[in-house]
Amino acid sequence: MSGSRESLPVVVVGAGPVGLAAAAHLVERGLEPLVLEAGSGPAAAVASWGHVRLFSPWRYDVDAAARRLLAGAGWTEPAPDALPTGADLVERYLAPLAAALGERVRYGARVVAVARDGADRSRSLGRERRPYLVRWTTSEGVHEILARAVIDASGTYGTPNPLGLSGLPAIGEERAADHLTGALPDVLGADRERFAGRTTLVVGMGHSAANTLLSLVELAQDEPTTRILWAIRGGSARRLYGGGADDELPARGLLGTRLRDAVESGRVELLTRVAVERLEPEPSGAVRVLGTGRKDGTDGALDLTVDTIVTATGFRPDLDMLREVRLDLDPVVEAPRAIAPLIDPNHHSCGTVPAHGEAELAHPDDGFYLVGMKSYGRAPTFLLATGYEQVRSVVAALAGDRAAADAVELDLPQTGVCSSDLALAADVDGVVSSEALAGTSGGGCCAVPAVPQAVTIGLGVPAETASGCGGAANPAPGRAAGAEPVTAGFATGVRHGRSGDE
Repeated sequence: MSGSRESLPVVVVGAGPVGLAAAAHLVERGLEPLVLEAGSGPAAAVASWGHVRLFSPWRYDVDAAARRLLAGAGWTEPAPDALPTGADLVERYLAPLAAALGERVRYGARVVAVARDGADRSRSLGRERRPYLVRWTTSEGVHEILARAVIDASGTYGTPNPLGLSGLPAIGEERAADHLTGALPDVLGADRERFAGRTTLVVGMGHSAANTLLSLVELAQDEPTTRILWAIRGGSARRLYGGGADDELPARGLLGTRLRDAVESGRVELLTRVAVERLEPEPSGAVRVLGTGRKDGTDGALDLTVDTIVTATGFRPDLDMLREVRLDLDPVVEAPRAIAPLIDPNHHSCGTVPAHGEAELAHPDDGFYLVGMKSYGRAPTFLLATGYEQVRSVVAALAGDRAAADAVELDLPQTGVCSSDLALAADVDGVVSSEALAGTSGGGCCAVPAVPQAVTIGLGVPAETASGCGGAANPAPGRAAGAEPVTAGFATGVRHGRSGDE
């Protein structure tokens, strides 16, 4: 980087868990961060699903650099084996972390564009010497700042996938917006009145859908006229039901068991192979759902009238603000090309990924990085520990510590699912993959060790010799000082890879 760029701050987009962790690493490395958060407080997306409990205990939810920064501010770390809710994560960790970062974090600041200062995407001459120009809006107007680098940790929660089968909104979806909710409504709390005694259609087969379905089942015990419809695009819900008592994470196994029981008992009406084609708001205040689907083994036209549709259909990255940045994205999942083969949901379902860092996250425009959930593009699963190791590596590279940037290590549980509102108690319902928010689980890639080509991860370890569904099975010797492994569970020794034979 040129001297003029080195004197500028590093802009971090998003004050969620990974964005704030990036800021903590920057401060520790002597680099000045500016965190721009669109919400009114830290981790606005997490706060919106605060009623949900994580699978992963506190020991895996706190970044190492953030822990050190907070320790200096007199922070008391929660009990390491306790399972926090989303609200706990914000109130007991992320809000104190943002406060420790002080004026480096700005709220109500929505980034609308990132570019190289004085050069559009098509201009190459002298491009590498130019700093970044970051433009954001607040209630007071439009603002700009020059930055030496940009770390985009803005996530995907604000851009859910539409209901239409082809990746497009169903006809009438915008007109029916009042009948739609996001992936994680608070069915038993703030949103109870909307669902009690009414008919709800939940669309999707991730853990956010499961969370809502089980909450609706509990609601229906008190409100018997509550009707619950569940629509999935596939032919079977077996993946979401999971391994039951054999699941390494008991809470996830309990989720699948209870959801399967709810379907088999008729409390949840399952519709498979559903394609939603059209939504028509009715004068009665309900909405008509038209398309095709299968019920009780019979294919046919879908014609439902419901009060509310929960769109638990997954998420996609907002790339509009990055139109002037030169990115190298996979055409399938819109993730950085080097990690896309490891997370493509067409071939992977367990949610974990081998260790990767700055080298795999880099783009043609130097100094720009997608991290956290946004780095996974349209892939549905993501773990906080993965994001923490990403930003540790990225910040090490920005600080000029190439050895630490390349020494990446990450061990994750085979299940790859990290949140549950069931916790471990049988009397608490609901599960959502909070770090994943739309993930699937079980089988898939973790059972088929097919890797069509070497994919370099960490210190030149090819994917054939690495632990796939979670971790660096062969970490390089002589790990550089300052490189901190993030351990969340155990490596499985199974390989990842995109394969046309699966």
